[in-house]
Amino acid sequence: MKGWLFAHFADLPSLPAAKGPVMVHHVPRFLSLRRNAGEERIALLVFDGLAMDQWIQIREYLAERVPGFTVDEGACFAWLPTLTSVSRQALFSGLKPREFASSIDTTSQEASLWARFWQDNGLRKSEVFYQKSLKRTEQLPELEAAISRPTTKVAGIVIDMIDEIVHGAMLGKRGITGQIGAWCDTGFVETLLLLLAEHDYQIYLTADHGNVEAKGIGRLSQGVVSEIRGERVRTYRSEALAASVPAEFGALRFDIPGLPPDFLPLYARTGEAFVPKDDQIVAHGGLSLEELVVPFVKINFMRDAS
Repeated sequence: MKGWLFAHFADLPSLPAAKGPVMVHHVPRFLSLRRNAGEERIALLVFDGLAMDQWIQIREYLAERVPGFTVDEGACFAWLPTLTSVSRQALFSGLKPREFASSIDTTSQEASLWARFWQDNGLRKSEVFYQKSLKRTEQLPELEAAISRPTTKVAGIVIDMIDEIVHGAMLGKRGITGQIGAWCDTGFVETLLLLLAEHDYQIYLTADHGNVEAKGIGRLSQGVVSEIRGERVRTYRSEALAASVPAEFGALRFDIPGLPPDFLPLYARTGEAFVPKDDQIVAHGGLSLEELVVPFVKINFMRDAS
């Protein structure tokens, strides 16, 4: 995978998105095409940190519980590094990371970037909705009040329970599976989907990045030298700072044209993380297939299902 990635990843951002997004920043453009094709109301659900195996678990749960539930399956690539501030901003803005360089280390501009994309594509600001930090059933009545307004045409919604579970994981992927199952049992996911369907939204579900199990190789003690101190990646603002990483960490350099020129990631090797030696964690930020390939699916409900 890594050989293919180094050879071809730089070609992905410019590929056409008409048949489906190849990368997450293609998603808004694809949804705009779907609106032009007659899908008047669209909801984009972004499950922060949802890996493909975890999507399959949720999909199978819904298939058993929700009558008429079907899925048009697909997948796309996250941006590298597979960090929320990089890949999720790309997802909501429709931009490459170098085009939002001033906010690349935060998610605070997502709502305005989402609104700006849709305003550039013919909608009024009042027709565009964005909400993050959604994860519990008791939040859904407030959401319904917003999405049920006749003026709302597109809704971008961040569900962050998976990311919260992953960052608190003590028992690896197996423990995460159990916690996702318990979360599904609360009815949140099915209630959210049925709510959107009831208000005539075409529902698309994706993620900003996945996650992978990794073993600690030791912390990089560099103080404030690293701009973003992730578990699977560190980013630096200059060549000199990037070169300060000790060689024994075996960090990988992979330069991508779509990143700002002063945003230089160094990645941990496969199965490794910049955390205390031998610690076992589940993390993201790196180059693995599990972190990089995310679901992009359309969720349908058969109207005649009983």
